[in-house]
Amino acid sequence: MSECWTIICTMFLLSCSAYVSSQPFYSATANLATSWINNDADSRSLTYEDNTTIRTILVKGRETIGFSYACGFYCNGNCETYLFAVFMVLTYRNSAIYNPFPRVVWSANRDNPVRIGATLELTPEGDLVLRDVDGTLAWSTGTSGMSVASLNLTKMGNLVLFDKENSTVWQSFDHPTDALVPGQILASGQNLTASASPTNWTRGGLFSLSMTSNGLVASIQADSPQVYYSNLYTNVSQESNYARYENGSLRLYVTGTNNAYASITFPQASSGQYIKLGHDGHLRVLEWRNRSWTEVSDIFSSDLAESNYPMVCGKYGIYTNGQCSCPSSGSSAPNFKQINERHPNLGCLEVIPLTCDDSRNHSFLDIEDATYFRFMVDIERTNLDSCKEACLKNCSCKAIIFQYDIIRPKEKEYPLSGDCYLPSEIFSFMNTDKNDANSFFRGSSVSIKVQIASNVTSPSREISPIKVEREKSILRLVLGSTTGILCVAVVIGLIVFAFTKKKKAEEAEEDYLGRVPGMLTRFSYEELVTATDNFDKKLGEGGFGSVYKGSLKDNTRIAVKCLDGIGHIKKSFLAEVETLGNIHHVNLVRLVGFCADKSHRLLVYEYMCNASLDRWIYNRRQESALDWNCRRKIILDIAKGLAYLHEECRQKIIHLDIKPQNILLDENYNAKIADFGLSKLIDRDQSHVVTAMRGTPGYLAPEWLSAVITEKVDVYSFGVVVLEILCGRKIFDISLPEEDKHLLSLFEKKGEDGQLLDLIDKCCKDMQSNGRKVLEMMQIAAWCLQSNYVSRPSMSMLIKVIEGVEEFAKDLDYNFLNPQYFVNQIQVVEDVTLLSPSFLSGPR
Repeated sequence: MSECWTIICTMFLLSCSAYVSSQPFYSATANLATSWINNDADSRSLTYEDNTTIRTILVKGRETIGFSYACGFYCNGNCETYLFAVFMVLTYRNSAIYNPFPRVVWSANRDNPVRIGATLELTPEGDLVLRDVDGTLAWSTGTSGMSVASLNLTKMGNLVLFDKENSTVWQSFDHPTDALVPGQILASGQNLTASASPTNWTRGGLFSLSMTSNGLVASIQADSPQVYYSNLYTNVSQESNYARYENGSLRLYVTGTNNAYASITFPQASSGQYIKLGHDGHLRVLEWRNRSWTEVSDIFSSDLAESNYPMVCGKYGIYTNGQCSCPSSGSSAPNFKQINERHPNLGCLEVIPLTCDDSRNHSFLDIEDATYFRFMVDIERTNLDSCKEACLKNCSCKAIIFQYDIIRPKEKEYPLSGDCYLPSEIFSFMNTDKNDANSFFRGSSVSIKVQIASNVTSPSREISPIKVEREKSILRLVLGSTTGILCVAVVIGLIVFAFTKKKKAEEAEEDYLGRVPGMLTRFSYEELVTATDNFDKKLGEGGFGSVYKGSLKDNTRIAVKCLDGIGHIKKSFLAEVETLGNIHHVNLVRLVGFCADKSHRLLVYEYMCNASLDRWIYNRRQESALDWNCRRKIILDIAKGLAYLHEECRQKIIHLDIKPQNILLDENYNAKIADFGLSKLIDRDQSHVVTAMRGTPGYLAPEWLSAVITEKVDVYSFGVVVLEILCGRKIFDISLPEEDKHLLSLFEKKGEDGQLLDLIDKCCKDMQSNGRKVLEMMQIAAWCLQSNYVSRPSMSMLIKVIEGVEEFAKDLDYNFLNPQYFVNQIQVVEDVTLLSPSFLSGPR
């Protein structure tokens, strides 16, 4: 029935010649030395009821009805100028049916539109060139001499130049404008820039959406960009991150992983759909519904109220309960007036513009219980008068936004101290609710710098210029002296405060270290310099510093970690001392002692001659590959160490950074857990803890996205490490083909295909011959990797299962892999009498 209805609708569209026309299906490719002219007499030219005109060059059609993409010349409004653009079209069986209001999703020359008679040419040299009617160069891909063979428009709406090997030389997806289409990636360093208005395509718009190494950021352009929305990664140091527009979500990824760190969801597309950054700063999802383009989601709306948009009421406008107004002092001489009284959302103008040439006549218009769309701190812990004084001394400062310290709701007076922000360009303000008596709030106020007319005098008397000058001189002298004394006092006070704070912190740390439990030795820095031969032999390097080999006077071999940096080393140092100084277990690296000498922070551990686990399991040489019994012993050792941390200590200890680099091996390949710099201690009566994300990408459990965690995050990381041990590879290996890079995805795929044997480390024949046991251990890994942390086992339960005391729970719900795959795989190994094909195939 639905199929018949689709055909009927299609025939109806074909019959509506007033604004829709059926066109022959044009190819999606073009060869060198092909050119197209923007000719209004072209038979492919279509004009719609909203005065939009398109002239199609390439179309990527569908065999069934649906939205696809076309590229060509596009205009709206009076059509005096045109864009070369990619726009969405409706196609059906080798015909292009253009919906009444085609939408541009990419354009080449938005800042340099062309006129009738302009020419687009794919030159013999391989450059795609757009020239205006007078021959002026409007735009080009700059690919001349790069072996371009053809131009292609893909089914995803990507305009691509290929060479003879079908490799991409240039693509429009690398140069986004103000929109994204399903499947498109916004890579780190790329950004969307809003148009100036719905009818003005130029990038004169104030708003941009950027993908940075830290996450997704939307900002309004000013002297320095002001951020109004952000969706940032936590504890991720990779330089290349990206956002992918998938059907029903905009997902943020870190390069090197297949798991999204954040996902912004919206309705899945039932027809043509795209994302557009509007000239008002909103990021909207638009879809073709009921024969019109309809907004189905405002992506920022879950985090931003309407008042949080920088231009909701234009420059200097004040947003109050959905209404826009101008700042007012209540006097007969207003400082601001509306740009357009019929459209108050367009903002306000200064009656007397600010000028640095007459800064002596600067004053402030105070607005209580108001704030800015986005508060940032320029001066911490100051007072309102000092904040105003700082703004008066800075000509670029246009206002002050002052946020008072947190106060209780019944207190009538604001405390004197707070934080101060000095914006250099003003956008919209918003009123705050001062009568909110149900919760704590931060009171805030706005003081806008205004210009006072220099010739304004009292109507009752005329002041002598000489007297005025004398009074000004005296006033300047008094103000100068007072300001100078105040500045000196403030500087001295800040120095004393900083020194006192630092001294108290050092005393507190010293007092704590003097009471460190256990048998830790406190070394001097000179002792460790001697023990390590002036830090001559480096064993390795991690996120918190370098590790060096050393030897004490009694010839005891040690490993010395030197903590680098400033802010984070104290936390890491104290966390390690507090954790390891109070516990001891055969499967935890022993902390011998520490050094806290002036600025030096060093930790002294027992020496582990076989270094870290990653050096052994990522090794591709057969002669040094660990056998099955050794790997099983290492897995059991890690489990015992974690079980001790989780269940046997006075306080529950969550390690939070379990990975092969933090598992060390002694001379007998006994495994010991190391590096407690990120660990978290919680009371035994606590079921969970809220904390900022920490750890290493790839080993982080899904619940980190909510910041509410339990010891089961260590169980998840343990599952990842077990898989790496069994497969002899990293969780993410960029040297492998795309489909094999991510181990968890490959794990699931091989399970579905019944080929889990192929994952077993091929560098070790002993691992291959123990295939059944390895597959059982893979089941343990899958048990640990369930998305719902409640379904993961405790470490003590895992120890019993590994040792054969307990059996696997048969009724568990595996979220990412059906447990039946393991049953089938193990059955296959039990049934065969000869080596299976996956054994015989060897490395692939």
